[in-house]
Amino acid sequence: MTAPRFPGSTAVSRLRVYDWEAEDGLCGGTPHLHTASSEAYVVTAGTGQVHTLAPEGEAVDALSPGSLLWFGPGTVHRLVNSGGLELVVVMQNSGLPEAGDAVLTFPAEVLADPDRYAEAVRLPRDAPEEHLAQAARARRDLAMRGYLHLVSAVRSEGPAALEAFHRSAAALVRPQVDRWRRIWEESVARETERTREQLTDLARGEPGIMGEAAVARPEPHPGPRRFGMCGRLRTWQMGDPPG
Repeated sequence: MTAPRFPGSTAVSRLRVYDWEAEDGLCGGTPHLHTASSEAYVVTAGTGQVHTLAPEGEAVDALSPGSLLWFGPGTVHRLVNSGGLELVVVMQNSGLPEAGDAVLTFPAEVLADPDRYAEAVRLPRDAPEEHLAQAARARRDLAMRGYLHLVSAVRSEGPAALEAFHRSAAALVRPQVDRWRRIWEESVARETERTREQLTDLARGEPGIMGEAAVARPEPHPGPRRFGMCGRLRTWQMGDPPG
């Protein structure tokens, strides 16, 4: 019997937010948005903030242990680490964020060139930790340049500036959407259909998929935390989803 998917075909990870100082004097991660997925933060340690840009404007939310915050696709977000900030991250549409659903706030000329964007977002493979850290920090700093320009544009132009960034992000990811649709059909849509069928079985008084009951206890991926957009990530070996 295969292990059940993580509930709702979401993804879960632990995040230790970068403490690298950025151009504006604050320490933290790489500003970005998700084009199709919502994201939730549950703070487990430390303090900090999440800075967001949405059609209604800028917002800053304080983070401390026990804080819960989530946001939908298109919300530009940036984590700021005031000291020891660690989170559990729950991400909608497991598989899509890993397939490129996130778009970093690089300067406009980088966003407009898919090859240049792909080169800027890529981290080296099988490199020593110090090289990976340098590359992740350089990527963060490039995104900060675009982010600070975007913040200034939103302040002066209002929602139109954010809409222009959304359009750039949509154009950038458009070639990937067919692949994303296949991932979504095999994960989220399949799980939704299983629930629909289960409700039909229950309405007939049948146990349905309760006969497949199982407990999953995945192990963390071995080795050091990987370098993510916002910090060092610890993920789990979830195994193959039910087919």
